[in-house]
Amino acid sequence: MDKNLKLKIVTPFKDTFDGVVESCTIPGSEGSFQVLTGHASLLSLVEIGELKVEKSKNEIKYFATSGGFCEVNDNIIKIIVESAEDSSDIDILRAKKAKERAEKRLKDSTDDVDYNRAKMAMARAINRIHIHNLSV
Repeated sequence: MDKNLKLKIVTPFKDTFDGVVESCTIPGSEGSFQVLTGHASLLSLVEIGELKVEKSKNEIKYFATSGGFCEVNDNIIKIIVESAEDSSDIDILRAKKAKERAEKRLKDSTDDVDYNRAKMAMARAINRIHIHNLSV
């Protein structure tokens, strides 16, 4: 077994991250959990949330993630999600506008509004704003 912890984050559009890390904290369906070298094998759902990647003690990256799953096996973490946006790439104005649109849809809910879709859009927008603020 390799002693280095390798992380690969994949979305339908691109490989977002591929490299060696010291740890990775993942927003799982039962709460966030941290993976370090030698972690037991597992499969987990990944929720909308904060993905924290510690490349070294002095270099931490944050990603806003959406739903998907992850696999940990033999010091390799594979995260496959709908989206994973680096905090430095988040367009904060776009995220705030998305939040406003979702709030309006939820407030003005009629039979034409898909409540669950609007609620998920709100959660993604709030998460993107939170992750952006971590890098400021």
